[in-house]
Amino acid sequence: MNWAEAGFEVFGTHVLWTDLVGNVAALSTVLLAMRRSMWTWPVQFTGSVLLLVASVNAGFAGNALKQVLFGALAVYGWWAWRRGTEGGRQLAVRPATARERGTLAGVMLAGTVVVGLLFFVTGLSWGAAKPLPEGAFLVAADAYIFVGSAVATWAQGRALVDFWIVWVAVDLVGVPLAFSTGLYVTGAVYGVFFVLVMIGFVKWLREYRLAAGPELAVAS
Repeated sequence: MNWAEAGFEVFGTHVLWTDLVGNVAALSTVLLAMRRSMWTWPVQFTGSVLLLVASVNAGFAGNALKQVLFGALAVYGWWAWRRGTEGGRQLAVRPATARERGTLAGVMLAGTVVVGLLFFVTGLSWGAAKPLPEGAFLVAADAYIFVGSAVATWAQGRALVDFWIVWVAVDLVGVPLAFSTGLYVTGAVYGVFFVLVMIGFVKWLREYRLAAGPELAVAS
């Protein structure tokens, strides 16, 4: 057994160290994002590498590709937040505009269709090997998680409060799918994510309103 397959047994289930440590890093990323810490992005990059290895071992192609994208978006997020905190400023967060929300929703919908077809034709998604209609559902779920995760991380890099809501939508599909592929730690962590994401959304929205002050009151 090589290091990528190393793990331990819990109630007869083999838990990969890469899955466990990668998800600890992923959870830490959420906590750091709540605090708008620049460490959010290096920790996310590290977690993405570990979860990439775990996903490849599990044959979870959509999640593996998602981790590759996460790594790239972590670099973008670090760059964007670094620009937003130049001169010792605190990162300013804000809700997305109506146009931005429409774009996020449109990209998620169209992206899921395009990526889903790509996953099905190329067999990149493990669901492509399943009989219909189960296979089509699994491929669509795989594609949805991939696209939704990318959209959420991009919106996070833009410091949009709405990125937390996108994560909620992703988690609603990600939890059952992770458990069905045997990534039990990932599935459990997705469940914890759901709670933390809701807390993060409330925290960022409150901070935005406090920063806006009287201007927000006049606008509303």
